[in-house]
Amino acid sequence: MRDKELQDYWKQNLKYIAVLLSIWFSVSFLCGIIFADQLDNFNLFGFPLGFWFANQGAEIVFCLLIIVYIRLMNRLDRKYNVYED
Repeated sequence: MRDKELQDYWKQNLKYIAVLLSIWFSVSFLCGIIFADQLDNFNLFGFPLGFWFANQGAEIVFCLLIIVYIRLMNRLDRKYNVYED
């Protein structure tokens, strides 16, 4: 892989990481802590929404983001021909 391709690869990888971490931050910190009182006015599966985000939502979103990251990186690896079989 040439230097320009390597830089493009890592630039795209860091974009993925930044976006996914900001989503996780929004769900875990903002929804689970900062806006929890406002979200508690709504229910999800019988629990206040702020409570749910703080106790279940952040973990579920984190696991989903791992799956999304794996898929994005597999596509990126194939694009730059650095994938493993």
